[in-house]
Amino acid sequence: MSRYLVFSDVDETLISLKSMFDFLRFSLVRQHGAAGEQRFAEHRRGFADAAAAGVPREKLNRDFYRLFAGQQQAEVETAGEAWYAERSASAGFFVESTVAALAGHRAAGCPVVLVSGSFAPVLAPIARQVRAEAVLSTELVVRSGRYTGEVVQPMIGQAKRAAVRRVLAERPDVRAEDCFAYGDHPSDIPMLDCVGRPVAVGSHPELAEYLEQRRLAGSALPPA
Repeated sequence: MSRYLVFSDVDETLISLKSMFDFLRFSLVRQHGAAGEQRFAEHRRGFADAAAAGVPREKLNRDFYRLFAGQQQAEVETAGEAWYAERSASAGFFVESTVAALAGHRAAGCPVVLVSGSFAPVLAPIARQVRAEAVLSTELVVRSGRYTGEVVQPMIGQAKRAAVRRVLAERPDVRAEDCFAYGDHPSDIPMLDCVGRPVAVGSHPELAEYLEQRRLAGSALPPA
């Protein structure tokens, strides 16, 4: 039996970039060349403006995946493998401290679960590389082999909390107090709340303050 489980965010926690936008750029340039680069810049600017205006991350996540409406799932999955092969060959793709930490947990016999607002085509090869047991991600709706542009549930914020708690409920042999979770952003706090051993990657001040509060509380699990 596993002594504990390890949950890890992906973007800027396990890898150094934002996989959704980096993949979008890769895909558009792959299909349209210079025109794809321009289209990506327009999309990126639009999302940045929306975020600055206070649009919730969950809505931004849904809006992002509408860009894939009508695309064949198999083709996007193939592009995801090509994206990973190219990007992972570059130095600095992975956050090495997180990779090493996850490897240590696996060596101790403890499963790793990735938790991300990104989607399967880009997460699958990353999960293989770090030998994750499972991936909790944003699930896109597929009909007749094509993405509809809708999602079942953005794996953002409170959805991360609910997903992690479902996994823990399925593992009565594991105590939440013994589990680890890795994140880089305040939006990961709902996931970190689920475990007794939260870990910050990077130096986001709000996340640092949260972890200091947990430390002062003896890392006790916050109320449900």
